[in-house]
Amino acid sequence: MARTPVRARLRAARLGPRDVLHVGSAGLRSRPVRVVLSALGIAIGIATMIAVVGVSASSQAQLMRELDRLGTNMLVATPGEPMFSGEDVKLPKDAVGMVGRIDGVEEAAATGDIKEAVRRSEKISEDETGGIAVKAATEELLKVLRGEVAAGRWLNQASGRYPSVVLGHVAAQRLGITSPGQQVYIGDRYFTVVGILGPLPLSPEIERSALAGWQGAQKLLGFDGHPTSVYERSSDSSVHAVRKLIASTVDPRNPQNVQVTDPSSALQAKAATKGAFSGLLLGLGGIALLVGGVGVANTMIISVLERRYEIGLRRSLGATRGQIRIQFVTESLMLSGLGGLAGVAMGAAATGIYAYSGGLPWVVPPWAVGGGFGATLVIGTIAGLYPAVRAARLSPTLALHAA
Repeated sequence: MARTPVRARLRAARLGPRDVLHVGSAGLRSRPVRVVLSALGIAIGIATMIAVVGVSASSQAQLMRELDRLGTNMLVATPGEPMFSGEDVKLPKDAVGMVGRIDGVEEAAATGDIKEAVRRSEKISEDETGGIAVKAATEELLKVLRGEVAAGRWLNQASGRYPSVVLGHVAAQRLGITSPGQQVYIGDRYFTVVGILGPLPLSPEIERSALAGWQGAQKLLGFDGHPTSVYERSSDSSVHAVRKLIASTVDPRNPQNVQVTDPSSALQAKAATKGAFSGLLLGLGGIALLVGGVGVANTMIISVLERRYEIGLRRSLGATRGQIRIQFVTESLMLSGLGGLAGVAMGAAATGIYAYSGGLPWVVPPWAVGGGFGATLVIGTIAGLYPAVRAARLSPTLALHAA
């Protein structure tokens, strides 16, 4: 007795990864102008986010390099606020030696304020100071500050006894001094400029000063020998301990008359707050990204409406609803991915231009690149879901008939 053959159940062919990419990119290849315009919204959002993070990271990297070079182990002792009005608080003349004897202190130096104005010539009024102070300085000051002489030389035992000064770079600019050998007028005589300092981010008061030798200032400018600021460097491990001891060491009877500050804290705070406005700009970038996602969704919905005949034909040839959904979700992902790649490149390029123009290191955090591109994929998936579901629900008969 012959057996009745059993008919095999028909199953829809599965789409491999290569097939999914092929059908998903078909709509992109046929409408290149629309693809570019739709991806542009995504690209602008991602570029904004990458550029904001990159610029902030580059600026912070520069500040941290500056901190590493200058160190965070410098403290400055200055006279505190007087308890009674009219009281004159001064540091002892041997304050530098006192600070230098504290355990952990490696170097110490001082400056003292001088009540004189520095002018380009005696014909300029004394009231026109240009915000430049005149200070006496010990020979160790430049070493403690880790500063550099941009031109000329620093004060030494010989030049510090005679009418010679070293200018901070801001003071030199305001006085119009471009090179050593020129003269400035202080008190009642001319002083020869023997050096011009480079920038000192930890000591902006030195940048705006004319520095005379300690002994020369006492002999020529009436300096009383009391330091106004004592700078010290200690080992990193002993900074906190030294800070607690400075005031009581300099003035054991009235430690409240000594104020101790950490100049590096300003740069540290600046580095910490460099991204204060990054959140706002990132929010604007996120809004641009969402607008780009809406544009992608709109493009996909229009694509579904325009391609009803294609969808109906594929369904009539055996494509399942799941395959239709995968096709349009893949197309949306590819559209968003192209915008994301373009946005990452644009953001990195903008960061590079900013860093190059400002002399900063070019830093684009990997997490920003990965997070930004991942956001585009999420946006693409969400934007493509509704159009994909709508396309899958189209009836093959109605789609072909409508076409």
